[in-house]
Amino acid sequence: MFTLICALLTSASLLAQESGNATAEPAGKSKKEIIKKGLNFGPLPVVAFDADKGLQLGALLNIFDFGDGSNYPNTRQSLYLEASFFTKGSQLFVISYDNKFLIPGVRWSTSAVLTNEKAMDFYGFNGYMSYYDHEMVKLGNDKDNKNYIYTPKYRLNRINFNFKTDFTGNIWNNKLFWEVGYHLNNIKAGYDDRQALNLDKINKGKDDYKKFPETEPTIFDLYRRWGIISEDEAWGGFSSALRLGLLLDTRDKEGAPSKGIWAEAHVTLAPDWLGTTHPYYRYSATFRHYVPIVKNDVLTFAYRLNYEGTFGNSAPYYMLPFITVMGATYDRDGMGGYRTVRGIMRDRVQGLDMATYNVELRWRFVNFRKWNQNIAFGLNLFSDGTMVTRNYDMSFRGAEEHRAEYDEYMAQSDLSKDRPHITVGAGLRFIMNQNFIVAFEYGMPISKFSSDKAIKKQDGNGAFYINTGYLF
Repeated sequence: MFTLICALLTSASLLAQESGNATAEPAGKSKKEIIKKGLNFGPLPVVAFDADKGLQLGALLNIFDFGDGSNYPNTRQSLYLEASFFTKGSQLFVISYDNKFLIPGVRWSTSAVLTNEKAMDFYGFNGYMSYYDHEMVKLGNDKDNKNYIYTPKYRLNRINFNFKTDFTGNIWNNKLFWEVGYHLNNIKAGYDDRQALNLDKINKGKDDYKKFPETEPTIFDLYRRWGIISEDEAWGGFSSALRLGLLLDTRDKEGAPSKGIWAEAHVTLAPDWLGTTHPYYRYSATFRHYVPIVKNDVLTFAYRLNYEGTFGNSAPYYMLPFITVMGATYDRDGMGGYRTVRGIMRDRVQGLDMATYNVELRWRFVNFRKWNQNIAFGLNLFSDGTMVTRNYDMSFRGAEEHRAEYDEYMAQSDLSKDRPHITVGAGLRFIMNQNFIVAFEYGMPISKFSSDKAIKKQDGNGAFYINTGYLF
């Protein structure tokens, strides 16, 4: 991970120091930007590590088509490819394509994503109402103690195939648009139908005393035992959904906007007549605003407000993590993580309704041109936050013999509703041609420092990310 960072920064530094048009200049005072034409390629290795999934190795490739350059920095079409493998078996494959000219007057975006996760995070529902035993996790990770690794307690095997195709068309002045899309998810949860995890994979390479015991139930197992997750839903299902929406977009550019508004409202309809295993209906609204403080992209204040809600009183648990997305990107899951709330554990916050904010101050402090490319570096400070605003039903519906176990678990939190999960952090970005953006960010939850037992260390200890693009 750190080798990758050093390689990118060193390469960019060398480019900036060479003679000619590679001389670095403060942002906002550089020569006129090169207008890109034709195809541009942005390859990047993928390197990361997770104690339960192992070392992640892979590669991604962004291909941008700027056409004759008349719409630069916006693209004519783009293709995103990614393949990642984890040493303990998990895999990620992504193909995402965005096209603005194939259908006259309509933008077409499509993607296919396969995730095979041997240890996906699962902490329960309603945020802080589901207690995270951070003390046991720390004890199990201590190499000097003879205690088994505890993190698999909060893991679940999941395979998900996602396909989507979206269409966007103009209503007014190329600022107000309609959106229509079809989204398919085929989710298989658990391993061999009645186990949360493949413990042979999870325990691979660990000393015997560090292996997660087969007799220890995961949180997923307990939720099934208590009836919070029904056996009918527990092992996944098929979601076949239509999405309808309105989009207001006044941004100056798409890849790295510095002014304008980007707002969307969507409904997701997944009835049984479309083939959905467990029908559900959801809605979402997102407002993004970019305010230039210093012109020419030097300093920008940006924020995003999002609300994800459910029509009715239920939705399949396995669809709750997914954030409603239409257009050029593909569905991301997990309220927590790089694409949602940086610095808290992935999937930490799940409920029927959720509210989220992201606030950033973006400073592009240097830019230069080299090899006919526009290169820039930026720093950002941010704060993210989320909370469940309407609870998923966590009432006991299991056999009475498990009632005491359930009561003990619920008493660990002793909260009747969630509280805000807030993080702060900072990051560095390498930006090429306003579209290929490599992000290095670290986020930390402020609950880590709280004296309130109900929230202290309930969001983890923070996280470092290497990814592409801006969060929004």
